[in-house]
Amino acid sequence: MSDDEREEKELDLSSAEVVTKYKTAAEIVNKALKLVISECKPKAKIVDICEKGDSYIREQTGNVYKNVKRKIERGVAFPTCLSVNNVVCHFSPLASDEAVLEEGDILKIDMACHIDGFIAAVAHTHVLQEGPVTGRAADVIAAANTAAEVALRLVRPGKKNKDVSDAIQKVAAAYDCKIVEGVLSHQMKQFVIDGNKVVLSLSNPDTRVDEAEFEENEVYAIDIVTSTGDGKPKLLDEKQTTIYKRAVDKSYHLKMKASRFIFSEISQKFPIMPFSARALEEKRARLGLVECVNHELLQPYPVLHEKPGKELLASRHD
Repeated sequence: MSDDEREEKELDLSSAEVVTKYKTAAEIVNKALKLVISECKPKAKIVDICEKGDSYIREQTGNVYKNVKRKIERGVAFPTCLSVNNVVCHFSPLASDEAVLEEGDILKIDMACHIDGFIAAVAHTHVLQEGPVTGRAADVIAAANTAAEVALRLVRPGKKNKDVSDAIQKVAAAYDCKIVEGVLSHQMKQFVIDGNKVVLSLSNPDTRVDEAEFEENEVYAIDIVTSTGDGKPKLLDEKQTTIYKRAVDKSYHLKMKASRFIFSEISQKFPIMPFSARALEEKRARLGLVECVNHELLQPYPVLHEKPGKELLASRHD
């Protein structure tokens, strides 16, 4: 078998080797999720919990596929995020951040792991309280879980992305909740966490995607966020953004020395997968990342917010 044929085979779920790598990544990220949930306690620092999630994934992936002829990349595919209350997504703070959890907080945990570029992603909503969750918090969590279960049943050969979008909106409405706008579920391929085929959670005049049909042996990350508010998230503070991904198709000669240093470090350590700025030297990173983003060398994952107040959010990722 030629290298080209082998590569094509690896991208296909008909390969038992590929399925095994997906399953291994899934086992690791699910255990990492359990660890993160166990660390979520009142007064715990959010950054410490995020770092423990990432460290666990790095440690566990480092223990598999060690004795193979071809070097296999493995590790964090998306940094651990802990988005609290009206924060929708992507909150994974820097080491200097002092934010802590409080009793009654609703937490959206999001993380991903990969083995040889085959990615398993997971998100879970956890309420920091003793006893059962009731009222609108229960509604929004049930809406996210039910919508995800419905979506998983519709992502099969012959169905279309629009079928999923329509169904999950009906589910959310049944709980008097809304699907959060702008959340995309992507097809995933080897080393590609956000492929071209997507499912739009909520269609509107400003956000449209091409109609697509699901095909056999494809892999999708189903990402659903529900809200008791209006479901229109906003970027409040660009400085909260800490997660980025290298835009491999872009090039630019950076002017600042700090930018060149940081970009070189990123290219060596995180050439493909999203990463947290926590992994970089913080002061230099603050300076260098801005120029890299301004010239589209990095794709930022902004921290989005619902309106503060009584709005509640829940997420699910499979």
